[in-house]
Amino acid sequence: MKLTSTHMTLAAVLTGTLAFAHPAAADTLRLLTWGGYAPEDVIAKFEEETGHTVEVTLSNNEEMIAKLRATGGGGFDLAQPSQDRIAGPQAEFGIYKPMDISKINESLFIPSMLKATKANTTVGGEVYGVPHVWGTSGLVLDTSKADMVKDYTDLCSDAVAGDVSYRLKRPTLIGFAFAMGMDPFAAYGDEAAYTEIMEKVEAKLVDCKPNVKAYWGGGDELMNLMRSGEIVAAMAWDTGGWKLNEDSADITFVAPASGALGWIDTFVLPAKGRADDAAYDWINFVMQPEVSAMITASAGNFTASQGADEFASDALKAKYQASFPPEAVDNIKWYPPVPAGLEVIEGGVLDRVKAAN
Repeated sequence: MKLTSTHMTLAAVLTGTLAFAHPAAADTLRLLTWGGYAPEDVIAKFEEETGHTVEVTLSNNEEMIAKLRATGGGGFDLAQPSQDRIAGPQAEFGIYKPMDISKINESLFIPSMLKATKANTTVGGEVYGVPHVWGTSGLVLDTSKADMVKDYTDLCSDAVAGDVSYRLKRPTLIGFAFAMGMDPFAAYGDEAAYTEIMEKVEAKLVDCKPNVKAYWGGGDELMNLMRSGEIVAAMAWDTGGWKLNEDSADITFVAPASGALGWIDTFVLPAKGRADDAAYDWINFVMQPEVSAMITASAGNFTASQGADEFASDALKAKYQASFPPEAVDNIKWYPPVPAGLEVIEGGVLDRVKAAN
């Protein structure tokens, strides 16, 4: 995932647009973010409307944490780590500062995403992150041949035997657990309970091996398997399914019945940031639906902005709305922070599935 929070002083919301009071100080916003999340046209519009200037440093999750650890949370005013990279690093290193939610226009956000991110980024009773860009993994199907596949475990049905693919990675373990009626995230704090869930998933994946044409490793490999017709059903990312849909109307992303698995890249305030007002201004600015649609066009993923899909290109809007009716969005299972020890359990399961005959 990009692999997928910020604040602003809101002066007024008038007919869906922001009107700003003149900022007390025209600050420089030092933004640590992912490629595509702060496109030039959005920066120019923000600078013109607010008087702030924006300096962008492109990064990824690992680099963001490393940079902020090295400075104790200095050097940047706003950063965009994934929501599962906030509570742990904050508890361990103290690299963020709490958000003043009163300075954020919460009405701009999809409520279920805002609620999930606030819960997953709360440390010591304080909220440290709000959502920005998101994506999911779920099912990518050739609907002309695999329309009977409604959930992850349907990849094991006789109807698609030998014609499926998924990765031997943790999203597959998590997805299968949910499809089997269990809640792996609820067991995160209990190693014994989590081990029990993973043992059931392991048995299912071993039984399912004859159905699997290949375990895909990279996105290009998956795309080629689908395009060539070697497989008709896979577990994969939403953007991959939509890309394939451009070549074949029958192939697209489908949110599984038990819920797509979602990642969210957030807005957070580094502990030693100097331009909080500019940071809050940026958050409120980019979460406007029209501006968020500009970011979607640049990044390829949707944002947590309520109604922004209406401003996306007609082609992308149609794909999004077909894959994610509102109830499917509300049913997304958002990745929480991973406790220590779970990756060892998962690694053992994946190794044994791979080695099984």
